[in-house]
Amino acid sequence: MSKSVELTENQKAWMRFETIMAVMERARNLELSKSGLNIPQASVLYCLKTSKEPLTPMRLSRMMHKQPHTVSALVHRMEAQGLVSTKKDMKRKNWLRVSLTKKGEEAVERWANSTVVPDALNCLSKKETEMLYSITQKLHNRGIELLRQMQPDPYAEPLFW
Repeated sequence: MSKSVELTENQKAWMRFETIMAVMERARNLELSKSGLNIPQASVLYCLKTSKEPLTPMRLSRMMHKQPHTVSALVHRMEAQGLVSTKKDMKRKNWLRVSLTKKGEEAVERWANSTVVPDALNCLSKKETEMLYSITQKLHNRGIELLRQMQPDPYAEPLFW
């Protein structure tokens, strides 16, 4: 017979948080699919729409906290769908600039009108919503701090497991 595992309060809270995010993410993806989008695509469109400067796939990856190769592949798929266009930077030939197309602009409008899942937060009071924002801001900052600690130094010896 195996030993029982006792989780700490932090581990239990983490499991709950993970479950909530999985459920909400699934619901949001289902909602967005009616607009022909998914969450990562909506994130790219939002970043492009709200940016005051032209964006590269590398800049998008930093804004979205995703790996550069992941965002690059996403941008190329979105370009094939006609949502974004890419153009080589004339000054820096190795840079690629990403911009919204007319179809991408229309998708942003459809995305902005898909509010059922985000509006699920209306079950919270104003005070609870403010508290949630404060808590998630702290967790975001701590997560960034943990990433910095855990990512190996690019000039260090490779890690072997």
